[in-house]
Amino acid sequence: MPVAPSRWSLRTRLLALLMLLLATVSLVIVFVTAVALRGVLVDQLDRRLREASGRWDRPEPTFLQNLPSFPALPALPAPAAADSAATAAADSAATDSAATAAADQPSSLSPQQLRVRRFFRGPVDPGTLGAVVGEDGTYGAFIDTAGEGKELTTAETAVVAGIPAYLRPYTRAFGDQGDYRLLARTTHDDMIVVTGLPMKQVNATLTRMTMIAGVVALVGVAAAAIAGTAIVRVTLRPLRRVAATASRVAELPLDRGEVALSVRVPQVDTDPRTEVGQVGAALNRMLGHIGAALAARHASEMRMRQFLADVSHELRTPLAAISGYAELTRRTREHVPADVTYAMSRVESESARMTALVSDLLLLARLDSGRDLVREPVDVSRLIVNAVNDAHVAAPGHRFALDLPEEPVTVTGDPARLHQVLANLLANARTHTPPGTQVTASLTVSGPTAILAVVDDGPGIPPDLLPEVFQRFARGDSSRSRAAGSTGLGLAIVAAVVEAHHGHVRATSEPGRTAFMVELPRCLPPSETVPSEPARLTGPTHPDRASQPAHR
Repeated sequence: MPVAPSRWSLRTRLLALLMLLLATVSLVIVFVTAVALRGVLVDQLDRRLREASGRWDRPEPTFLQNLPSFPALPALPAPAAADSAATAAADSAATDSAATAAADQPSSLSPQQLRVRRFFRGPVDPGTLGAVVGEDGTYGAFIDTAGEGKELTTAETAVVAGIPAYLRPYTRAFGDQGDYRLLARTTHDDMIVVTGLPMKQVNATLTRMTMIAGVVALVGVAAAAIAGTAIVRVTLRPLRRVAATASRVAELPLDRGEVALSVRVPQVDTDPRTEVGQVGAALNRMLGHIGAALAARHASEMRMRQFLADVSHELRTPLAAISGYAELTRRTREHVPADVTYAMSRVESESARMTALVSDLLLLARLDSGRDLVREPVDVSRLIVNAVNDAHVAAPGHRFALDLPEEPVTVTGDPARLHQVLANLLANARTHTPPGTQVTASLTVSGPTAILAVVDDGPGIPPDLLPEVFQRFARGDSSRSRAAGSTGLGLAIVAAVVEAHHGHVRATSEPGRTAFMVELPRCLPPSETVPSEPARLTGPTHPDRASQPAHR
């Protein structure tokens, strides 16, 4: 499919415009040259035409004036005889022949025929035409390429008769004979004589010149295209370096973490006297401003992370004390009023929720600071079974199912953090879906990657929330009903932990199916492994709940 010129690269457009300009100039030069050459050739032909027209003014020989008749023009000898002796001999033979034929011919030649025969007496160039237009009609003849004289046809005679006697040459077409240059004038005896010369040689010269000039112009345009390609490539090289710098900046992860924006346009491409240099200098100034802004943002983020880490750490002690005193009040043997008991239970419950929030914030702060995680082989199959068992106990109203491969799948990572990933995904599914929802935890292998998936058939995630579902403190609306509140940090922790394990997490959702996919690089098990006991889904069952059995 052809690409629109507006989408061509700058180099392609420059070359196309250059070739178009050169081709246009070459065509104009060829055209002007052809017109000028035609004018010169036609002027030369007109001079020859006027010289040939002077043949009508030659005096008639005395012996021709007394002849009663004259043989037909085709009987004239060939016009190649040049010397006077040969001409006299030819005229003498013609006289004898005329005297002999006079007795056999019933009528004599007309004055127009005699005038034309006198015009062709002597050497005549092939193609020369002569005609006389009188009151009695028009008669004319021409010499063909073989040197034979031929009379004009009726159509050709009509063309000759229509030439104005203005002593000005005209160009007319003579059928198979091609174009002729014709000149008509009036003689002293008031007869109109017409002289003509063919334009075949002029047209042939013009055609040959046009072909040669066209070939030269084509070769010149091709050579200019080759040279122009090299010149444009060299000329645009600084612009390509500027574009390469911008591309390297575009590949940097500018959205998070500390960014060392040290990429700059080379100094040679920042000359303000050139257009490319102005662009390069402006890009360097812009990169400097962006680098300063990113450094300020990173410093602010670091202060905020340190603040959250300090606050989370400091809050753990008073929260533990509050929870302990609340539990101590509940365990006392003294009689406690009912309202106090309820109040202390709420204090204990909220302190537990606050402790979980503080723990999540502290974990995120540690992950943001880039602290190393534990690295050891983790059986992801058993990890999923344990997490589903816990979720089964925590949400007996949901239906949980397993889909695991026959062989154990192992990855390298922190078992506690990976368990937290699965626990958070399952907690998200059971929290934001109504009872009776089917939740399936599956594990598949694709090459060197282990893919964990948690899929539910709940109402789905709103489309406007889906792009931000892994952001911190992101919360769903009422379309994903939840039986209990959430901190909005569960999926943010999932994303941070998976990223710390060099993996990827993504979410897809539509009404009736929501899926969270976690991709982790797996490690091959040792060549000698001890078969592990098959992991099964455990936990209490309900007789009237369609709970899906675990399967592999």
